[in-house]
Amino acid sequence: MSSVTKNRGVLSWALYDWANSAFATTVMAGFFPVFFKQYWSAGASVGESSFHLGAANSIASLAVLLLAPLLGAVADQRASKKALLGLFAALGIAMTAALYTVGEGRWGLAASCYALAVVGFSGSLIFYDALLVGVSRGRKLDSISALGFSMGYLGGGVLFALNVLMTLQPQWFGLSSAAEAVQLSFLTVALWWALFSLPLFRYVPEPPAAVSAGGGTALVAGFRQLASTFRQLRQLRVVFLFLLGYWLYIDGVHTVIRMAVDYGLSLGFEANSLIVALLITQFVGFPAALLFGLLGERLGPKKGIYIGIGVYLGVIAWGAVMQSAWEFYAIAVLIGLVQGGVQSLSRSFYARIIPADKSAQFFGFYNMVGKFAAVIGPVLMGWVSL
Repeated sequence: MSSVTKNRGVLSWALYDWANSAFATTVMAGFFPVFFKQYWSAGASVGESSFHLGAANSIASLAVLLLAPLLGAVADQRASKKALLGLFAALGIAMTAALYTVGEGRWGLAASCYALAVVGFSGSLIFYDALLVGVSRGRKLDSISALGFSMGYLGGGVLFALNVLMTLQPQWFGLSSAAEAVQLSFLTVALWWALFSLPLFRYVPEPPAAVSAGGGTALVAGFRQLASTFRQLRQLRVVFLFLLGYWLYIDGVHTVIRMAVDYGLSLGFEANSLIVALLITQFVGFPAALLFGLLGERLGPKKGIYIGIGVYLGVIAWGAVMQSAWEFYAIAVLIGLVQGGVQSLSRSFYARIIPADKSAQFFGFYNMVGKFAAVIGPVLMGWVSL
């Protein structure tokens, strides 16, 4: 990994994962489900709040699903990956900061801000993933992809640990209550995300534009390129089969990430126990993602993905029958060992098999498939709960 970490462009690219993972950890997986159920949905039943949270996640995923391939095609046509990444990141940062202002009982406004923040977060990842092809230059794809995820686990975990301390000891920070500390945490996530995104825009090169499919505006050219990519997908059998397989397994990964805390609350576990479990996942995930990168280089990314999926299947079967908080901790350790590995090796494997000059549009399809999976899992879980 030493040769990888010396590259300023690679580190600046990976630092965006450090930046935006604060949202994934503190907001998406951690505080938002708890605060939504206990503060913004005060008076609603457990089933109703789970349904509303699942619906917000699914609506946001559906929006990205519809936009991702077209935006990817436009980005390739006009060499605008970094500009579009910045646009979606700004949306996510602004809506995360807006959660700081939402009052008690206003679950509709909270869900709307959250859904838009998820759109910003997920949309920015289309272009972030597409930049992997350029910064790797075909070398050490598995390790570079894993570096991004490991930085995300560490960065998200560091800020989340601070935010948890704020809620446990609000008086240390001049705050009056744990609720005020949670609201302030949303603001710290927005600032963290904005600050640590800056190196990417300064040091990561913008790949050159693809050869234009014809004249007209970027949007028209994007539609043309999108149609061309659809035709190519039918011919690139390996890419098509990978996307089909990815859709089938990533739904479970995304649903666990987004709904695990809500599931634990529904079983009656203490919120603090669930937050500690999330912290365990973050700090176990940091070295585990790096090890999966090395595993991918030695055994191949596909075998690494199989190992991760096998662990997930066992963990989910255990989760269906667990009854005590210690089991949630044990599951958190197991998830931390494989979650980043499955995601990073999926990304690096896909980067190997797509045309390098059309990375944004092909990663648009990649993210579309991931978001389509994320539409099904959370809303299905919420519906079953309701």
